[in-house]
Amino acid sequence: MAKIAYILLCHKDPDAIIAQAEQLTTTGDCMAIHFDARADEANYARIRNALKSNPNVTFAKKRVKCGWGEWSLVQATLHALQAAAEAFPRATHFYMLSGDCMAIKTAEYAHNFLDERDADFIESHDFFESDWIKTGMKEDRLIFRHYFNERNQSRLFYAAYEMQKRLRLTRDIPADLQIMIGSQWWCLRRRTVEMILDFLRQRRDVIRFFSTTWIPDETFFQTLVRHLIPKQEIENRTLTFLMFSDYGMPVTFYNDHYDMLLGQDYLFARKISPEAHELKERLGQLYASEGVAFPISDEGRNLYHFLTGRGRVGRRFARRFWEASNTLGPERQIFLVVCKKWHVAKRLVDQIASETSIPCVEYIYDEQDTPLPDLGGIETTLTKRSRHRRAVARMLFDHFDNDKLVLCLDPANLEVIQDFCADQAHTRVLEIECEYSDDYLTGHAQRVGLAGQSSPTEAIARLLPTLRNALAYESELIRDTKTDGSFYLRQTADQSENETAIAEFLGISADKAKAVMQLDYLFID
Repeated sequence: MAKIAYILLCHKDPDAIIAQAEQLTTTGDCMAIHFDARADEANYARIRNALKSNPNVTFAKKRVKCGWGEWSLVQATLHALQAAAEAFPRATHFYMLSGDCMAIKTAEYAHNFLDERDADFIESHDFFESDWIKTGMKEDRLIFRHYFNERNQSRLFYAAYEMQKRLRLTRDIPADLQIMIGSQWWCLRRRTVEMILDFLRQRRDVIRFFSTTWIPDETFFQTLVRHLIPKQEIENRTLTFLMFSDYGMPVTFYNDHYDMLLGQDYLFARKISPEAHELKERLGQLYASEGVAFPISDEGRNLYHFLTGRGRVGRRFARRFWEASNTLGPERQIFLVVCKKWHVAKRLVDQIASETSIPCVEYIYDEQDTPLPDLGGIETTLTKRSRHRRAVARMLFDHFDNDKLVLCLDPANLEVIQDFCADQAHTRVLEIECEYSDDYLTGHAQRVGLAGQSSPTEAIARLLPTLRNALAYESELIRDTKTDGSFYLRQTADQSENETAIAEFLGISADKAKAVMQLDYLFID
């Protein structure tokens, strides 16, 4: 059975570290601690005294002063790893943690999870081919030597960097290594750790290289594991659940995140707020529990971005030049059918196409597989269609040889609606107001990744009012958009009212409108 040796790097909050060590070792697992040499010595002594009688806790024999982005973080990890490998010969896995991490599954679940998978869990992507690095220096992290810390020695850091660039003092990457990059939170098997330690004893050149790279904790273990272990024995993922905000800062979890965290397909979560005392207590009690089932919904990231994005309407800083200069033409009419229930809008436009001569296109800017004519390649992806939306619409007008065009849009695609309404063409908007049952909203949440099939009923119940408000807010924004005419088709309205709305929206006769609205199953889910 799996026995985990936790590798804990920490530098503050001795009470939390003591509690974390006691919680994680109470079920037979063990821990090696490296406490930053920069930190308060009294705090370190307090931790050692509190845990000295715990046989499942050991400490790195040597402590180093750690700095963000420096080799010192990797060196501290190696010291703790070496201590754990020597002190706990029966440990089967080594799991990297920080003081901000907490288990979100039971020890029983974690052990079974690792027993069922003979693999190393480490995120590793090709350094040069992947887009893991979003901003800042990339190749220069490796080919130049970095002796100073960018955060607290920025002048020296950039002076040394610029001097090397001017003098072209580059260096080669070790020829036999493919540099990989990824999250520093990993879980490795014992034989993998032993192979790494043995490799480093033989290859001091690798240590010399990485010791002067920038942010080596994102590349060192990621590269060595890929170098030493067959690809099929590596799962390219971390077992620690973490998220980042729009500004690249780690998302912090609080007391009300308990249910959401338990539903994620991870063993730990980072970062837990120091003030989330209730969450810490509940998670601490959970780890030693037995027989707990964990329905995995894995909706955490989508749910976070949805909830934090409420109230913000995504807009570019400025329209692109080809859109600003491209107009559909004042003689053309574009009819936008806006509906959250796509199947309802599709039924309606199918009737419009059958009963009138107006060409209709379904969710062209929302659905990849929308049937479209050949437009020279611009229609192949959603990204291209949205980027060149007016050009696509003009080509559709030309293809159908018609000055009228019906398009379906999701109400969330406000930017497209506003863009067409701002054009010289005559734009009319028909908003289809549907009723949303709890079952429909639950299914919608699952379809868009805000919930999973196994999400707790209580969590979904809390989400439903937010979803209703979000849909209502989308409708308000659409109504604030200036158009040549706004019309409404309502599920709760009489048939005659909806027929009148269709007639006015399309500018067709009452008989034609009646033929369009003859579907008695239009609103059925």
